Amino acid sequence: MASVTEDGVSAERDAEDLKKLTALNDPARDEFEPTVITSLDLSDLRARLPKFVFEHVVLPYVAWAQTVVRHETDVVMVTHLLLYLTTSLPSAAWLLFYRFSYLHGVLHFAMQVWYMGSYTLMMHQHIHQRGVLSRRSWLLRLVDALFPYVTDPLMGHTWNSYYYHHIKHHHVEGNGPDDLSSTLRFQRDSALDFLRYVGRFLALVWLDLPLYYVRKGRPGLGARAAFWELGNYAAIYGLSCLRGGGAPVFFVLLGPLLLMRLGLMVGNWGQHALVDPDEPDSDFRSSITLVDVPSNRHCYNDGYHTSHHLNPRRHWRDHPVAFLRQKETYAAQRAIVLHDIDYLGLTARLLLGDYAYLARKLVPLGAEQMDMSLAEREALLRRCTRKFSEDEIRAKFGRGGREKEA
Repeated sequence: MASVTEDGVSAERDAEDLKKLTALNDPARDEFEPTVITSLDLSDLRARLPKFVFEHVVLPYVAWAQTVVRHETDVVMVTHLLLYLTTSLPSAAWLLFYRFSYLHGVLHFAMQVWYMGSYTLMMHQHIHQRGVLSRRSWLLRLVDALFPYVTDPLMGHTWNSYYYHHIKHHHVEGNGPDDLSSTLRFQRDSALDFLRYVGRFLALVWLDLPLYYVRKGRPGLGARAAFWELGNYAAIYGLSCLRGGGAPVFFVLLGPLLLMRLGLMVGNWGQHALVDPDEPDSDFRSSITLVDVPSNRHCYNDGYHTSHHLNPRRHWRDHPVAFLRQKETYAAQRAIVLHDIDYLGLTARLLLGDYAYLARKLVPLGAEQMDMSLAEREALLRRCTRKFSEDEIRAKFGRGGREKEA
């Protein structure tokens, strides 16, 4: 039997997993394996594809793509870029500038919905690491800088707004009281509070974000955020006038924008729904970790949200490694870890008040959590969704939000 520390951590098992993951991520090791597609590992492709196809198509492609990407692990990002540029872009161009049909519009929108999650988390890496393609040549640097201006609007993002909101705002404030997407002032299992949260963002983020920067004494950032956001709106309006109707623009640009904004808020609600009322300014206690969930494969380990807040520049393949290395710290800090549920599912279960289901998804860390009954786990989770009063916010955070550079 593996030895267990006083915090309930299986030391031998974790050491073995850490060794394997570290080797998989290290290009200098024989065990190294890049990610080529999200649904299958490279070893799975070797087993499933004909030998000729694997050796003469897949391996040469991987070798070429590794010269194109910033990190040798990230072949999948080239795969996805090629996919979007050969499907989303020509389909959108056809609908907008050549011939529109409702059948094509519906199929195009469905395709974009399928792409949105993986694309958004690829761009999450892009904005945090200042790009995903190699910096070895001016051409790759140029492509890396420019492709988001083409693909972002097709996936529901306005130009540069993800960067200004997520990097220069959310990670600075860290779900504190000055964070425009903070969950502190909302009861996180209340459907009414959730609708207020989403509605405010959808209706006013174009104004709230620039005003936030003005309040923080950074009017230049506010002006740039407003320029790109309003500029994108103007481009959508201009295209609708050019086409003489809004249907093509709705299916290609406006529909994805509305759905993406809703998805971002649903996801952020789940990421910061469980906040410890004793230490809401702790990254360990204001965000969560999701393990053994399919969305981690398709969305670049987005479930490791605590790890991401602890180090926003951490590469996506390093999150499981960092989690295992800090597992005892997670346990000591009473962090919340759930398994086999994604953020959308978590948000849905909270709004349904299904704490019994969520209690069964809790991965207990530390002796305190391990000794809890299911009813006690339910009570723990329920306690972490409680709305903070303004007096509590002032007591925990002082007069303003916490300031932390991303």
